[in-house]
Amino acid sequence: MRIREYTGADWDQVRPILDEVIEAGDTFPYDPAWPAEVRHDVWVERPPGRTVVAEVDGRILGTAKMGPNRPGPGSHVATASYLVAGAARGRGVGRALVEHTLDWARRQGYAAMQFNAVVETNPAVELYRRLGFSVVGTVPEAFSHPTRGRVGLHVMHRFL
Repeated sequence: MRIREYTGADWDQVRPILDEVIEAGDTFPYDPAWPAEVRHDVWVERPPGRTVVAEVDGRILGTAKMGPNRPGPGSHVATASYLVAGAARGRGVGRALVEHTLDWARRQGYAAMQFNAVVETNPAVELYRRLGFSVVGTVPEAFSHPTRGRVGLHVMHRFL
């Protein structure tokens, strides 16, 4: 698997992954009513942020976006988000993307990484814990899960 910088030509493979996750409605607080151009603008980061893809033999299996969590006085903390195609889950794609973003953030001089809204029922919570993140707070019932009802959103953090 190779992780590389996203290019505009990748959108045709990234969009179905993003659409799949948004339509499932169980891990991202993204609006299913968003048109394609809004989805693109929300996912593809502008500098100083960055978007990457994970591919095998030219097939994109996942993508990540990363950058500063907040501007100005909060810009020393990074954030990132990850999408993995349903058919590629459980094969190490997510882990590779998280490790890539952590390495990138360290090289850029960030002090920590923070995830602002991780759905507490998302299986990725355990991966994040194994990679050194901890839950520093949970907003109760802040996410309307399609089958579990209202569940919490974790704020997760780790120092770099």
